[in-house]
Amino acid sequence: MSGSRSVDDLGPLVSDWPVETVSAGVTDARSTVGLAGDPDRAARIASVGKLLVGMAAMVALEEGAIALDEPAGPEGSTVRHLLAHASGLAFDGHLVLSPPGRRRIYSNTGIEVFADHLATRTGMSFGEYLRAGVLQPLAMQQTELRGSPAHEVWSSVGDLMSFARELLSPTLVAQKTLGEATRPQFAELAGVLPEVGRFDPNPWGLTFEIRDDKRPHWTGARNSPETFGHFGGSGAFLWVDPVAGIGAAAIADREFGPWALDAWPPFSDAVLERSAVRRG
Repeated sequence: MSGSRSVDDLGPLVSDWPVETVSAGVTDARSTVGLAGDPDRAARIASVGKLLVGMAAMVALEEGAIALDEPAGPEGSTVRHLLAHASGLAFDGHLVLSPPGRRRIYSNTGIEVFADHLATRTGMSFGEYLRAGVLQPLAMQQTELRGSPAHEVWSSVGDLMSFARELLSPTLVAQKTLGEATRPQFAELAGVLPEVGRFDPNPWGLTFEIRDDKRPHWTGARNSPETFGHFGGSGAFLWVDPVAGIGAAAIADREFGPWALDAWPPFSDAVLERSAVRRG
């Protein structure tokens, strides 16, 4: 995983987190450059798994199995709306709270509806497609879908480092295709970033949340506006900063709360500072 290069000990950067167990990692496009805890410990990553849905969608897009602007979900909604939390569907359940494209309504149901749509288009269950299209090619052997693709994915920091490297230097899809997933979709839409706050606008890609200049935020002040990723209610996160050329992930044993907004940004700033020194 780390090749022949030395791997920084990130332990001091997570030692004061108010959790019992944490695994964390930092990678560049080639290999892991920093670790804390056990990178092979698997745990629920909750909504971080939505990023795997987004990558599966991009694989399906390149295969011609789906089109972003084909109808899916509520009337007037498309695949693009579902993946960008712009379909109007409620957080949970099939209640439509807004016409498509009017508000950024974060929706687990929207992700589930997309997964069902992809299964119909491909003739494979979403779990099968995810394994064949994303997990197996990236050797993410500890990553498993155990229910809803919106929030019931288990993974490890080691696997998330592999995924972050893919996001830094894609092999499954073209860079242009990944760029579509990680640029703002319906960029003008306002909405709530769950448990963080309301933003106007609230930029989002195709499952990938985009940092922009949101404050407060779960990433660091040093993260570029182009940073994209996701955090999970289980106490996990993954971000990739394409400007800095690194990605970071962590899995903790405490559900997301104010502690995370206190702990994660300084961690992110510290690893970005280390990266800048290394490049310098």
